[in-house]
Amino acid sequence: MSALLRVEDLSATYGHIRALDRVGLEVHAGEVVAIIGANGAGKTTLMRTIAGLVPAAGGRVLFEDADITGLPAHRVVARGIGQIHEGRQLFPSLTVHENLEMGAYSRRDGTARELRADYDFVYGLFPALAERRKQLAGTLSGGEQQMLAVGRALMAKPRLLLLDEPSMGLAPRMIRTIFGVLRDLHQGGLTMLLVEQNARAALSLAQRAYVLATGRVILTGSSAELAANPAVQQIYFGGH
Repeated sequence: MSALLRVEDLSATYGHIRALDRVGLEVHAGEVVAIIGANGAGKTTLMRTIAGLVPAAGGRVLFEDADITGLPAHRVVARGIGQIHEGRQLFPSLTVHENLEMGAYSRRDGTARELRADYDFVYGLFPALAERRKQLAGTLSGGEQQMLAVGRALMAKPRLLLLDEPSMGLAPRMIRTIFGVLRDLHQGGLTMLLVEQNARAALSLAQRAYVLATGRVILTGSSAELAANPAVQQIYFGGH
């Protein structure tokens, strides 16, 4: 079966530092695939290179068998890859609804009725956003901002969703809420590639995972296999 996303021997550098070293991975349609690793492992660089925000120094990125290596980020989104970056990257001076409108900017074929249905879908996922649709995004709580980041990405109707550290800075209850929504989206058929330092949460959502260290893939397997791996348990679960 052909992969929806295939990364082949992908390398990236920051100056003289090799942040990614010949990384390879695959994501098949309908999967959630997690990437776990310590700070500095190259997780965010990998996501940003796939997303067109960091130039590749070698290798290639294939989406639906088309080479998208080096495409600018807006063209990657237009191909069907939604992006939720670390730090959320909202438009703080725009309202909640205006941020959602920006998420739909890349769409060229949506009718007004389809757009209204998509707004309703996002507000149904996140009722707190519906209550705050006229509120400036910069005044939302951290959890509400993460909801809005997810909602804005969904407005582009992605076939693949890239998520970089969706639990960062959130209280445990909000983490459960966000991951519950991601689980519902997956059950609805959305494919996801998830970078997450909270390995327990990541492996509970994903079917497969890759472990990254110093820019290289050092382990891969099903989530159950990696969760049972003593090294993974020791490093990422505190030995539990």
